Amino acid sequence: MTSPETRIRSLCVYCGSSTGHDPAHAEVARQVGALLAANGIRLVYGGGNVGLMGVMADAVMAAGGTVLGIIPVGLFETEQGHRGITELIEVGSMHERKARMAVEAQGFLALPGGLGTLEELAEILTWAQLRIHSHPVAVLNVDGFWDPILEFLDGAVDAGFMRPANRELLREIGSVDEILDVFGAGNAPAAPGPALLDIDQS
Repeated sequence: MTSPETRIRSLCVYCGSSTGHDPAHAEVARQVGALLAANGIRLVYGGGNVGLMGVMADAVMAAGGTVLGIIPVGLFETEQGHRGITELIEVGSMHERKARMAVEAQGFLALPGGLGTLEELAEILTWAQLRIHSHPVAVLNVDGFWDPILEFLDGAVDAGFMRPANRELLREIGSVDEILDVFGAGNAPAAPGPALLDIDQS
C-alpha cells in the first residue's frame, strides 16, 4: 500500500447518473467515497446529486472529506447539481467540464455508468496515449462490469490498432481495497512520444 507521502491528493471519478439495477454498485460507490475521505483524497466528479455520482459524493461528505463538483450550466437541473458538497463549479459546456476535471485531478477512476462515463474514460485514456497527461487511469471492475471494454482493448491490440504499451495505460482494479495501491505517485505507465500539453496540477 502506498504511504500518505506518495499518495495522490485529488482523484477524478467517472460514474453513472443512475444507480443501476444492482444495489452492489451503489454500495461500491459508498465505499469509494468513504475511502477517499479517510485518506484525505479530494473527490473530483461531475457535480451531480443523483445516481452513483450522488451516492459517492454524499459518502465523502458524510465522512468529513472534500468534494469538488464540476457541472455544465445546461445539465444543472437534469443531473440535479449537488449543493451539499464542498465546492460546485458551473461551466459553460461539456468540453469545459471534462477539461476542468482533468486539470483538477492527479488520477482517474471509472465506476459503472453509461455512455457519458464511457466517453469520459475513452477521452482521458486518449489524452494519456498522446501524453497530454501522465496520471494513472483505472476502472473498478466489480462483478465484471468493464469486461467488454477490456476485451475490446485487447482485441484492438491483437488487430494492430493499439500498441501494447498504450493498452497498459488502463489499469483494472478488482476491489475498493486496491484503489490506494494503484493511485500512488509515479504509478502511471509512460506512453510513447513527447508531451503535447501539460495539464498536471501537482
